[in-house]
Amino acid sequence: MFLLVFFCSICSATNPFAPDDKHAKSIKGMKLVFHDEFNRDGEANPDVWSYETGYQRNEELQWYQSKNASCKNGCLVIEGRRENFQNPNYNPESKSWKTNRKTVNYSSASVITAGKKSWLYGRFEMRARIDTAMGSWPAIWTLGVSKEWPSCGEVDLMEFYRSEGVPTILANVVSGTTERYKGKWDSERKSLDSLLKNDKTWPPKFHVWRMDWNKDSINLYLDDVLMNSTLLSQTINPDGSNPFLQPHSLLLNLALGSNGGNPSLSRFPILFEVDYVRVYQNVE
Repeated sequence: MFLLVFFCSICSATNPFAPDDKHAKSIKGMKLVFHDEFNRDGEANPDVWSYETGYQRNEELQWYQSKNASCKNGCLVIEGRRENFQNPNYNPESKSWKTNRKTVNYSSASVITAGKKSWLYGRFEMRARIDTAMGSWPAIWTLGVSKEWPSCGEVDLMEFYRSEGVPTILANVVSGTTERYKGKWDSERKSLDSLLKNDKTWPPKFHVWRMDWNKDSINLYLDDVLMNSTLLSQTINPDGSNPFLQPHSLLLNLALGSNGGNPSLSRFPILFEVDYVRVYQNVE
C-alpha cells in the first residue's frame, strides 16, 4: 500500500519544467472567481485581456505590441525581440524619450485586464517562468482602478531586474505621497544568487507567485515562502484614501533595458511564460 501511494504521488506531481495541465485546485473557504489557464492557441482571450502599445514608462527600450504575446503549449508567451523599424511617433524636435527615438530596436508585450477585469481582495496565484538574461525585466503586478499613479496603488507580485547590478526578485507594495508621481514603497528583495544556492535549476523552472489580500493586509509569496507583508494601515494616501480598498486590475509584461540592464549582448528572443492566472475570494 505504501509503495502504491508513493508511486501515485510521484505520478501526480507537477513537472516544474513544464506547464501544469491540472485543473485549478480547490481552497477551503474560498471560491475560484476567475482563472485563465491559457489552454488555447493564438491571442489571449479578448474578453479579459488587452494590450499596451508603444513606449510606456521608465525609459525602457521595448516598443509594446500585441503580436509579441500569444497562447501556445498551455502558456501565455510574451517575447522580447530585437527590432529595427521607424518609431511612428518620431519627432526630432521632441524632448520626450517616447518620441525623440528615431528607431525602435526592441519590442515586447504588456498584457492587461484594465477596463475588462478587476478584483477587490482575494488570493491571486500566477505560475510563470522568467528569463534571467541581461536586459530582462518581467513583472506581474496590479494597479488600482481609480486615481493616478501612485495614489491608485501598485502591487508587484513579481519583478525581476538588476538592482544595483545584482539580479534580484522583488515584491513591492506602493502607495501615494505628498509629491506627485513619487511613491511610498514597501519593497522586499531576494537575489537570484540566493535562490541558486538552494536550487541550481531555479531559472528554467516555473514558479508560483501569490498575493493574499484582504481589508487589513497584503502578503506576497514566492513558492509559498513569504516575501513581503504590508499592513493597509500603512498605505493611506495623503488625501486619506487607501489605494488597496478598491479593485485592482492585473498586468503581465516583459520590459527590456532600464532597470533590466543592457540587452545588447543577450540572445533573443527573451521569454516570459505565464502558465496560469487564478483568483480566489472568500466564500461569504
